[in-house]
Amino acid sequence: MESFGVKVEAEKMLNAVFLPFISKSHLLFVVDIARLFAMHGVDVTIITTPSNAAIFQTSIDRDSSRGRSIRIHVVKFPQVPGLPQGMESFNADTPNEIRSKIYQGLMVLQEQFKQLFRDMKPDFIVTDMFYPWSVDIADELRIPRLICISGSYFAHSAMNSIEVFAPHAKVNSNSESFLLPGLPHKVEMTRLQLPDWLRAPNDYTYLMKMIKESERKSYGSLFDSYHEIEGTYEDHYKTAMGTKSWGVGPVSLWVNQNNSDKASRGHRIEQDAEEDEVLKWLDSKEEDSVLYVSFGSMNKFPSPQLVEIAHALEDSGNDFIWVVRKVEDGEDGGFLREFEKRVKERNKGYLIWGWAPQLLILEHAAVGAVVTHCGWNTIMESVNAGLPLATWPLFAEQFYNERLLVDVLKIGVAVGANEWRNWNEFGDDVVKREDIGKAIGLLMGSGEECLEMRRRAKALSGAAKKAIEFGGSSHTKLKELLEDLKSFKLENVKNKLEAVA
Repeated sequence: MESFGVKVEAEKMLNAVFLPFISKSHLLFVVDIARLFAMHGVDVTIITTPSNAAIFQTSIDRDSSRGRSIRIHVVKFPQVPGLPQGMESFNADTPNEIRSKIYQGLMVLQEQFKQLFRDMKPDFIVTDMFYPWSVDIADELRIPRLICISGSYFAHSAMNSIEVFAPHAKVNSNSESFLLPGLPHKVEMTRLQLPDWLRAPNDYTYLMKMIKESERKSYGSLFDSYHEIEGTYEDHYKTAMGTKSWGVGPVSLWVNQNNSDKASRGHRIEQDAEEDEVLKWLDSKEEDSVLYVSFGSMNKFPSPQLVEIAHALEDSGNDFIWVVRKVEDGEDGGFLREFEKRVKERNKGYLIWGWAPQLLILEHAAVGAVVTHCGWNTIMESVNAGLPLATWPLFAEQFYNERLLVDVLKIGVAVGANEWRNWNEFGDDVVKREDIGKAIGLLMGSGEECLEMRRRAKALSGAAKKAIEFGGSSHTKLKELLEDLKSFKLENVKNKLEAVA
């Protein structure tokens, strides 16, 4: 009778708590993973703060109305002296002094998060990589912790190669190329393209070490990837790390399957006039004729670089959409407003200030290629849409992602950015309009190299769609993971009963 009771208990819905980080790209990734688990019958609670909840509340409400068991648990962000009300996340405009105050708030919240895990009694927790402490609370509760790792398997394999073999220490200058040892493909980089924390130890080096240690102590990792795009590196990474990992992507493609989902992803407002207007503008353009230019939510180009981009776009002769930061007229606003007026009059360009309905734009037939900062979310969304990319990495793991696109997948062309920098810092290095124009010309041209890139991108797009279908690589992995987690729960229940008996 007892064993029957155990079986009934284990057959109940799995109950999970998700904790995303408070920068937009990390937030969207973990929230999409949470929505994916809810799609597959897991009871999901996402813990976050009010301002961050507002970014994805519409998506969760819609999923809930579809009968999925998913909700947000909002925790008030602590009142840190000098921190403005509602400033609870990191973006391109976060000043250094405010950034440290947000971190202070997160440190205060850590104990609250731990207590919520205890009170909610989940069967497992899923947390962002930037919460390494969460593996310890999972250990205390004797439940699995899954770590969400942002970026590609390739990027993390490359990072691991550099940490283990230190090839950058064997070259004579910052601009001399070196080979990354142990990888399945021949990949070369320079010291300048490496994150500062790998070149010389700093606080972030210590944090990344903690993240890696927490990953090795976790039940396993989740990546927004799929076998057909980088299965070789998924296998390589698991061997190198000695850990379990599941590539369950493309997560955005999986959970945002209708236009309402796509329109509201990462945005507080479900529909606005901007979205209608830009889609109408795209409708007037020929297939594959528009270049989409976006550098993510964390970019902050200096004025000279904005000028070079504007001239390159105008000189290219291609129609384009350029997503730019909202700026005051006293900053770069005056120049950009004049530029916007000029290209609008000629019906050649469309500037979007701030948030853009990116998923809808990328999937529009008129869009032919993308200029990107090589953030993994944008890469995956572009590949899902079958688009080749001009690569312009800035910070984080983006220079590794560039090598994946250009050298391994061969669906990207490098613009010529040579130096890694922190997300809110820019030096004097400016990519010239001629170099930007050359990359655009290659992407939007009709030469064999361009056509071959397009064919490869389309093939990866088809593979992405198959990966999430029943029997597809990611679908199969997710089902296997959920079965593993059910078995873990069953074992837990059984052990508790035996302890009581």
